[in-house]
Amino acid sequence: MTDVHADTGTRSPTGEDGPDVASAPAVISQRRSDELAARAVRVAARGSKPTRTVSARVSVWRRLGEMWRARELFVFLVRKEIKVKYKNSVLGFLWSMLNPALTLAVFYVLFTYFLPNGIPHFVIYMFSAMLVWNFFQTELLGGTTSDVVNAGIVKKVAFPREILVLSSVGAGLVFLFYQSLVMVGFMIAFHHAPAWGEIWLLLPALAAIIVFVSALAIFLSAVNVYLRDTQHLVEVLLVAWFWANPVVYSFRATIHAALERHTILFIPHTKLIWLYFANPVAPIVMTFQRVFYDEYHPRTTIPQHKLLPNGTPTKQIIHPYIPGGVLSHYTTHWYVGADLAVLGVSVLLFLGALLVFGHLEGNFAEEL
Repeated sequence: MTDVHADTGTRSPTGEDGPDVASAPAVISQRRSDELAARAVRVAARGSKPTRTVSARVSVWRRLGEMWRARELFVFLVRKEIKVKYKNSVLGFLWSMLNPALTLAVFYVLFTYFLPNGIPHFVIYMFSAMLVWNFFQTELLGGTTSDVVNAGIVKKVAFPREILVLSSVGAGLVFLFYQSLVMVGFMIAFHHAPAWGEIWLLLPALAAIIVFVSALAIFLSAVNVYLRDTQHLVEVLLVAWFWANPVVYSFRATIHAALERHTILFIPHTKLIWLYFANPVAPIVMTFQRVFYDEYHPRTTIPQHKLLPNGTPTKQIIHPYIPGGVLSHYTTHWYVGADLAVLGVSVLLFLGALLVFGHLEGNFAEEL
């Protein structure tokens, strides 16, 4: 009689039972471990990828380092800002020169023939200040809305979001250069030379306005993500801020004496003029006017009839000097000190803006 046995496994040559089905999970687990180890080796060979942590605990210095590493992205965004503005236009970059040229021509006709104010070459005096103000106003508004306008990028890609604001400022510097070329053309047409010996004053002034507008724009761009009324409030404040700068009026001939006479809230040994220069844009505007206008006692262009000793009027027209002059009589050291003071305060504001931006940045994706 033959015995029948169930085959429960593979029998080894020695007669012992081989590995059964129960040992299969161990074999699969070993294979997975080998695959993970091989993948780790491949990743290590490729090198680690840079990561960005969106957290309020990121220090200011680390944020500055991330911004420096993203400098190629900054250049790309600046180019995009410039190309998009004049995309599909026939004249392209010429529009950035035609617009200020037309503005200068209109102001020249207006203040020369219809509303003469007695200041010769007033269009150069005014437009030298408008160079600073147009740059400040445009980049502050553009930087405030940069995170909201680029919400699609902010929500999908991890990168230093401050770059969006700084790229707007960088593109504004390019347009500032084109507008400066227009003013140089008008100065050549009017045979008006700048103060060549003091043209270096533009360097600290330009650095101060760049850092100042960058600091304000970074701070306001973060606030605008949570409170969209911010951008409209900035537009209103800029209207009043414009008149706090000597753009369409002469600082020396119009308000200097009045500000020197009055005190602040009747406090002894104070001057109201201190509040005027609490506006960081004012000394920068005055620096540009000193370099480009460079006329302290110009003759008025308003004709006046001369009277003879017997009281008979003559047709002779005289052009007396403007009382008090047009530009302020501050020394070169004053301009340098004022611009460097604005630059120092602006650097502190910039670091503070980065700190605030870092605290508010974590919830940008949800708010946008």
